[in-house]
Amino acid sequence: MGNEAKLDELAIKTIRGLSMDAVQAANSGHPGTPMALAPLGWALFSKLRRHDPANPDWADRDRFVLSCGHASMLQYSLLHLSGYALSLDDIRQFRQWGSKTPGHPENHVTPGVETTTGPLGQGVGNGVGMAMAERHLAARFNKPGHQLFDHRTWVIASDGDIMEGVASEAASIAGHLKLGKLTVFWDDNRITIDGRTELSFSEDVLERFASYGWHTESVDDGEDIGALVAAAEAAARDPRPSFIRVRTIIGRPSPNKQDTSAAHGAPLGEDEVIATKQVMEWPTEPFFVPDELASAAEAVRARGAEEYRSWAQRLAEYRKAFPDAAAELDAALAGELPAGWDVDLPTFEADPKGLATRKASGTVLNALASRLGGLVGGSADLAGSNNTHMKGLASFLPGAEGVPRNIDWGIREHGMGAAMNGMALHGGVIPFGATFLVFSDYMRPSIRLAALMKLHTRYVFTHDSIGLGEDGPTHQPVEHLAALRAIPDLAVFRPADANEVRECWKAAIRWEGPAALALTRQNVPVLDRTKLASAEKVARGAYTLLEAGGGGPDVILVATGSEVSLALAAAAVLEKEGTAVRVVSMPCWELFELQDEAYRAEVLPFGVPKVAIEAGIRQGWDRWVGNDAAFVTIDRFGASAPAELLFEKLGITVEHAVAAAQRLLS
Repeated sequence: MGNEAKLDELAIKTIRGLSMDAVQAANSGHPGTPMALAPLGWALFSKLRRHDPANPDWADRDRFVLSCGHASMLQYSLLHLSGYALSLDDIRQFRQWGSKTPGHPENHVTPGVETTTGPLGQGVGNGVGMAMAERHLAARFNKPGHQLFDHRTWVIASDGDIMEGVASEAASIAGHLKLGKLTVFWDDNRITIDGRTELSFSEDVLERFASYGWHTESVDDGEDIGALVAAAEAAARDPRPSFIRVRTIIGRPSPNKQDTSAAHGAPLGEDEVIATKQVMEWPTEPFFVPDELASAAEAVRARGAEEYRSWAQRLAEYRKAFPDAAAELDAALAGELPAGWDVDLPTFEADPKGLATRKASGTVLNALASRLGGLVGGSADLAGSNNTHMKGLASFLPGAEGVPRNIDWGIREHGMGAAMNGMALHGGVIPFGATFLVFSDYMRPSIRLAALMKLHTRYVFTHDSIGLGEDGPTHQPVEHLAALRAIPDLAVFRPADANEVRECWKAAIRWEGPAALALTRQNVPVLDRTKLASAEKVARGAYTLLEAGGGGPDVILVATGSEVSLALAAAAVLEKEGTAVRVVSMPCWELFELQDEAYRAEVLPFGVPKVAIEAGIRQGWDRWVGNDAAFVTIDRFGASAPAELLFEKLGITVEHAVAAAQRLLS
């Protein structure tokens, strides 16, 4: 056995030992999958993947996604053995408060972790998005003789990942787009928590991926590093995305628990850990790492350093040849917005007949697209309804000329959301995706992960209420605003008119995390700002739009979106009755929450009766208007009818708003 093979064997045993020990010490975790995947993981980090442990954020590195995040000890072991800033003491703190080694990988916690995974299937979608971002950046910045972007994305996925629908959606679009720099390894260990996969899974997975348009390979022995490397190299030569089946034995070489569900989601037990190490001919000392592996880590670091140095040299030459493009690249990778990006965006003249906020959004989006070269995205087969097509810009379709920016996601909301996360994680782009608000449910897990990771993803959700009319309750979102607002760190914007749309887009682009715009299908009046407060106050989340009657308000009407015009009409009625009334437009709760207490008290002073008006459920409004307020909201599903009749039948009317205020004042 040659020296390299000996080091490979030592590394594989070390990964298995660390995985068993860390799970045992934490008394929780998943030892079996990292044990089974040790050869594949080591082959990726030591031979296949282009990466530099000293520069984990290097822009042209190969990305690695452990979609089966429960196997986190595989990733932590690989990072430690490859020379990343993850110590053996960090591994000893596996799953403990404040450690760098949480139960599932978290990208903001552990150096070298590209994405937060755990919810199965999401990592496959992340990988698709990363490959899409690489395609965009290569087309945008590579020049003849100056290639800055040419890297691969490697994903390890489990049986569970492949079963999840989000992986299927993402894989389908990846094959359609011919994302040839994406390789997914399928860990075919045939075990899930409930037992063997035959209980629920009998399809021909390779045929499925072949039908998506993927290149497929199969490695029957997951211990065979040579076969794994050969399959990966064959994949790299194919212009299609590649799917490599790797047959492994979960928990190998545990003498009593390998190839059983007992090795999946619980510690092996102290006796079984010792027995497994004896089979491995390995010291029983916990967290043992042989000194000989220092040379293997050094080899990984040296190779990475040379690859990074070569790229840095190319970048230096690029800066000299293309200084403007280099400056644009620096800003894109840093997530910085170009100077003047928000100057002279469209303004809309007052118009009582109005304009649907979705249409205003399309106008603003196209203006932003001309200023933000990294703005990429599209709709889940609703571009005409969502108004999200960027005119005159190239498509992500293979063979399309120009820098790809428009994405036709097809009817794949969940896959769209997961791929958007991958694009944002990759960096250099600002991804957006669009669908009807009611279908945000289909992508909620991806939105939640975007919020957890504070990713700069942007969502355009149109048809935001019963105002969409005849399509009926299946398409009328009544609980969705509350559901989205419940996600920490997600900013939800519901603009009142076209000019608020502009300001909401500006605020959404600036928001440090994911942001969603909820927009109308129906026309709403473009408000006459000569008589009302400026739409620029949207930046504070909520603002006093109208003060009528003088002397301080007797009652405050608080509304969002299409209901702001209704509140203004109700205020006119109340003012004629001698009531001093304030109308507050509250397009973004999250921005308002960030304002200082004095401003919040100025807009919504304590002790003044308040009426909340929104065509959705009441949930969440008590926080802003109090339990003793009045609520003009909807506590049931909608119906199929013209929008005007629905608002009347469900009580979202001027009359109901006036009556609610009068009850508070009586």
